Amino acid sequence: MISIDKLGVEFSATPLFLNASFVVNPKDRIALVGKNGAGKSTMLKIMAGMQEPTYGQVSRQKDITIGYLPQVMVLTDSRTVMEEAETTFAHISEMQKRLDNMNDEIARRNDYESESYMALIERFTHENDRFAMMGGTNYHAELERTLQGLGFRRADFDRPTAEFSGGWRMRIELAKLLLQKPDLLLLDEPTNHLDIGSIQWLERFIKERANAVMLVSHDRTFINNVTNRTIEITCHRINDYKVKYDEYIKLRDERREQQKRAYDNQQKEIADIKQFIETFRYKPTKSNQVQSRIKMLEKMVPIEVDEVDTSSLHLKFPPCLRSGDYPIICDKVAKNYDHHLVFSNVSLTIKRGEKVAFVGNNGEGKSTLVKCIMREIPFDGTLTIGHNVQIGYFAQNQAQLLDGDITVFDTIDQVAKGDIRLKICDILGAFMFGGEASDKYVKVLSGGERSRLAMIRLLLEPVNLLILDEPTNHLDIQSKDVLKQAIKDFDGTAIIVSHDRDFLDGLVDKVYEFEGGKVREHIGGIYDFLKKKQIESLNELGRNMSGEGSPSASATPSVQTSVEKQDTAAALSYAEQKEHNKLIKRAEKAVEAAERKVTELERQIAAIETKLATPEGANDTTLCTKYGELKSQLATAEDEWTEASLELEGLKD
Repeated sequence: MISIDKLGVEFSATPLFLNASFVVNPKDRIALVGKNGAGKSTMLKIMAGMQEPTYGQVSRQKDITIGYLPQVMVLTDSRTVMEEAETTFAHISEMQKRLDNMNDEIARRNDYESESYMALIERFTHENDRFAMMGGTNYHAELERTLQGLGFRRADFDRPTAEFSGGWRMRIELAKLLLQKPDLLLLDEPTNHLDIGSIQWLERFIKERANAVMLVSHDRTFINNVTNRTIEITCHRINDYKVKYDEYIKLRDERREQQKRAYDNQQKEIADIKQFIETFRYKPTKSNQVQSRIKMLEKMVPIEVDEVDTSSLHLKFPPCLRSGDYPIICDKVAKNYDHHLVFSNVSLTIKRGEKVAFVGNNGEGKSTLVKCIMREIPFDGTLTIGHNVQIGYFAQNQAQLLDGDITVFDTIDQVAKGDIRLKICDILGAFMFGGEASDKYVKVLSGGERSRLAMIRLLLEPVNLLILDEPTNHLDIQSKDVLKQAIKDFDGTAIIVSHDRDFLDGLVDKVYEFEGGKVREHIGGIYDFLKKKQIESLNELGRNMSGEGSPSASATPSVQTSVEKQDTAAALSYAEQKEHNKLIKRAEKAVEAAERKVTELERQIAAIETKLATPEGANDTTLCTKYGELKSQLATAEDEWTEASLELEGLKD
């Protein structure tokens, strides 16, 4: 499908990668890995045709379609969700206009015997057949099904994209890619901003519906679940492993051990040769042996050991004045966008020194409440910032707000004050921007590098309340660990918005859950919260199956003690569990049947497409009609598969 041959990219004479070569085949599921700044995003952009290499060749199969999901999305805020999704079908809209114009011309003319009229009829027939083959006006139905499958309600279709959080905007882009049905999907950090349910949906889509895929992700579980091949960028080279990520890690470590042993042996050999040359250089009887060893040394090819990213990201939040006992107090806080309720009646108190997590599905209002605290948007109710509170705020889009036309050094120099300006180079070095990296322009940095740079800006002023909105996006595993330790050691108060369970584990002691326009408090860590949620799901299951869904039952307090939850869970009888398991098995069979139907229809459509590609097939109206019927059946079958899958997910939740 795509062949990369001896590709190289250099920035200011500094190589990013050299002589990179590999081939992407149909149905490949490739994880592109390497440390931050190694060139992963650059490689995806080159493959997508958005950037040119310094040298080398990119050969793409004729008529191949490529779908590219970037780290940083650019959506026009003036469009609605539906209008943004419809941009995928701009070519069909243009074709519809051409057909309407030709139809008007046919209606006006009466020179039925002329050659030009016959040519017009022939052109109209050909275009109309193509229009039908491409789905015609049926694309609206497919578009709606796709958006609904990704969690959008019909009421959301006419809402501006500006009202949606980063995760929902990512889903809009995913919907557009899905509707395009590209031959190759290039995904750059696709799990950023996505909640757990969305990540699971994306995993199923890649495994079951996608063609070839190449992706960059720091979510180890995600790439293990969806990929079967790992391409590593290290030491400016490409290493291709035909295995999953976990197996690649083992093979990589084995290779490095072999390289290290070979390197040590070579260094010992070099030292012995140099010692021989130095000892016998001036002895005439040994001149031939000395010259032989000198030539041997000159011809020796140095053995390289693959780089290991041992640089550390030292985060140290500077000391700050002591804040009041209660940095944040919310009393019946509510937020609406026109007629859309984000949340209401939010009452919570965060004490000094607490580290709390805001969790919930995308669009439930986590970032919105943070913006209310920051006074970035208006709200109803009372929100009090405590005495002497100094806030350090890291937003989801912080990295995007950096000026791309200045250097890394200048970015920090603009905000540094006092004596700290004398230590800018030391600070940048601690964040892996040492040496020439500080002279890079921000616009050439990767997403991870931009996030680190934005984090440096946060550290330049002392704060006693940290508000971090998805701080781990674009950070590698090592950087996440160091940031987590720094927050643990932080003396002040911290509010962390994140979907990263491993990052939150052992870091927070209270969880605020955003769901259905409400905010509920859960005492304990993130896994305590998840355990409670599982018990609550069982309680809900018991009520639904026993018919206890009365208004009075739903009016019970939203926060229960662990004992109450366990008692209610125990009430779930064996018979109810057995009946529920039957429902799950029945739903699984329905999904399998729907998948088989979709696969068979896709096979039939592919066979007809092969015939239509021939001159005889293109003029076969019966074949075109059959093709249109199969496409319609496929759309219905895909809809049935979506409904069956959603039903199965609901039973498993």
